[in-house]
Amino acid sequence: MQLFKRKGHTIMTVKELKKFFKDHLVPSRLYNTKGGHHRNRICIAQNRAKNKWEVYFSEGKTKIGLMQFATEGEACQRMKEEVRKVMEQIYGLSWKGFA
Repeated sequence: MQLFKRKGHTIMTVKELKKFFKDHLVPSRLYNTKGGHHRNRICIAQNRAKNKWEVYFSEGKTKIGLMQFATEGEACQRMKEEVRKVMEQIYGLSWKGFA
């Protein structure tokens, strides 16, 4: 996994984020890395029409808490933080000390 550092943050791609979740045993039912509409999952997607990356909670066809980012790395960082929060709430587990 090739990660880059910028201003104290690790920059990663969606592919690397998915591997991070797999390596840290995050249940795949909590997230989706292909965008679209999924039931009760945190999603990340590239909105090519707006030239933005989006992170949101998908409930049916509704995007709840839609956040937009200029770069893939920023969106991945936010999604990682959001999934970590859910992992703490549901399972009492976290990866706070990790990149």
